[in-house]
Amino acid sequence: MTSRRPPAQPHRAPKPHLAARASRAELVIERVRAIPEGYVRTYGDIDARAPRFVGRILATNHDLPWHRVVRADGTIPQGQPQRELLLAEGVPMRGDRVDLDQARLPPEL
Repeated sequence: MTSRRPPAQPHRAPKPHLAARASRAELVIERVRAIPEGYVRTYGDIDARAPRFVGRILATNHDLPWHRVVRADGTIPQGQPQRELLLAEGVPMRGDRVDLDQARLPPEL
């Protein structure tokens, strides 16, 4: 007679504790606020492990300089309104994209 095992459950990482998520959000907010006028960072620069989380924070906190966060290839996710804000700050462009070679804030800052 063979014993039957229950079906294997898919492995899921435990959800971060609420306090850990809050502190992670605070860190994202701090990093976004630290981007000076005339510079940009990418979503991955702000949190390499969770760039989508950065987008969620930007979408739900309206007092941040959201326009200074762009995609890794320099494209502007919010289109013309974001482009106008960046141009007003003197952010250099290369066509429709931010010139990341000149405008990207060094990661160590």
